[in-house]
Amino acid sequence: MENLNLHDAAPRPLSSMQNQMPPGPPPVPQLPPQMFTTAAQLLDLTDKKLMVSLRDGRKLIGVLRSWDQFGNLVLQSTVERLFVQHLYADIERGLFLVRGENVLLLGEIDLDKDDYVPEPYELAPVERVFALKKAEDAERGRVEKRRQRTLAGYGFEGEHAGEAIL
Repeated sequence: MENLNLHDAAPRPLSSMQNQMPPGPPPVPQLPPQMFTTAAQLLDLTDKKLMVSLRDGRKLIGVLRSWDQFGNLVLQSTVERLFVQHLYADIERGLFLVRGENVLLLGEIDLDKDDYVPEPYELAPVERVFALKKAEDAERGRVEKRRQRTLAGYGFEGEHAGEAIL
């Protein structure tokens, strides 16, 4: 048997060594930034004008200044926009803190179309829109009470029927 000295062997090119190595796991594909579903996606919306729809039906328009990991938002120069029938009005709210769990929907406002108002809507005085909104909410409450009574007659419990609200 002949002793082989590793130092005597001629070096092989790197490409031939890579061909002999077993292949590793395929690279993990990276998701595009649009795919994030966490509060980190708000990074692109910072310092932009947003419309935020809340769970209670309110619509806020303001500039996103800050946010946290829970989706809590700080909006600057905020206005609350009320819609009723074919009228709308803006109520100045200033600096506004929105708890993340109350955000239903949010989106960036295209500044080129910011002043565009859809055809059936027209700006009205806040007092008039607020009075119409209050009357509409009262009517909605009466209809809901009637619906709950009808359902109770069929044996259905309404929301919070078994709870003591303090």
